[in-house]
Amino acid sequence: MTIKVGDKIPDATLSIMGEKGPQATATADLFKGKTVAVFAVPGAFTPTCSAKHVPGFVEHAEDIKAKGVDQIVCLSVNDAFVMNAWGKDQNVGSKIVMAADGNGELTKKLGLEMDGSKFGLGSRSQRYSMIVKDGVVEKLNVEEPGAFAVSNAETLLGQL
Repeated sequence: MTIKVGDKIPDATLSIMGEKGPQATATADLFKGKTVAVFAVPGAFTPTCSAKHVPGFVEHAEDIKAKGVDQIVCLSVNDAFVMNAWGKDQNVGSKIVMAADGNGELTKKLGLEMDGSKFGLGSRSQRYSMIVKDGVVEKLNVEEPGAFAVSNAETLLGQL
């Protein structure tokens, strides 16, 4: 079943690169008491993700945070090392938390996985964005397969 507006983010463990290496981060801790803008991508370093999705959130990070968002999180079914390298490549700095859902645990629990096997990617995340307040989904924008029209930073900014 796919998550919807009004649902609570399920418990899962993500990996975020810290100063001492990958740090296990519980979704409960990531979302508790905060307003978080999340955008998920099928894969780090992939064309649309690198050319449009991440750059849009980097460009609009200050505007998004000025509308009451405490944190912006990029989520992908990749490992923390790849997400960290991609964050450096995209110059995200402290604007975006690059969160790895390496085993797709959260992605599956959200019901937002996709089969990228025909591209050699295996199970990945659909492209989407959402606003989560204190662990509850307030806005959810899931893309049609192959599209990039509703999960972008500009759409999310307009929803705040």
